[in-house]
Amino acid sequence: MAGQRRFGITSRGEQFGIRAPVLRTVARRHRRDHALALALWSTGVHEARIIATLVDDPRRVTRRQMERWARDCDNWGVTDACSCVLFDRTPFAIEKAHAWSARRAEYVKRCGFVLMAGLAVHRKDLADDVFLGFLPVIVRESADRRNFVKKAVNWALRQIGKRNPRLRQAAIATARRIRRSDAPAARWIAADALRELAPRVRPRG
Repeated sequence: MAGQRRFGITSRGEQFGIRAPVLRTVARRHRRDHALALALWSTGVHEARIIATLVDDPRRVTRRQMERWARDCDNWGVTDACSCVLFDRTPFAIEKAHAWSARRAEYVKRCGFVLMAGLAVHRKDLADDVFLGFLPVIVRESADRRNFVKKAVNWALRQIGKRNPRLRQAAIATARRIRRSDAPAARWIAADALRELAPRVRPRG
């Protein structure tokens, strides 16, 4: 539990400090069990909620459930598990990424941008236009200085850029646009993304 707190994972509910590999091992025995996932989430226990995201069936997840779980998120660990393990596999993922990105609550907003990152990594079926549509949203929210938001915005931008050459160029252009902002958060997002997507090549000699 001390290790979780060291990484900024605190929860309103109970925490037992069980490590992620153990949780994944437990979850493997109960995959695609929607009823179990709902029951685990309702306990409010941090580790139970992580397992819930691993065992739920994305085909049975509803918009109402996504809204409820997003509002319940109270740390980045559960937020990222929801968004990048479960929600990005649902039919409502694109819709919710856009909606949540405009919310005020820190972890709900983070859900939106982690969802974009998860879609970029996991959803090979999606067209480039989906991700091009996320880039103006990234620009719009890049000035949010809250740590868990700005890191998620950065994550989304980098993952979109790593998806394919076309999106890399679009993400680089977006980062360069963001870099011109007066907002410190925006400049950090841009600099970090450009380090990965457009590294400078040092001349030889």
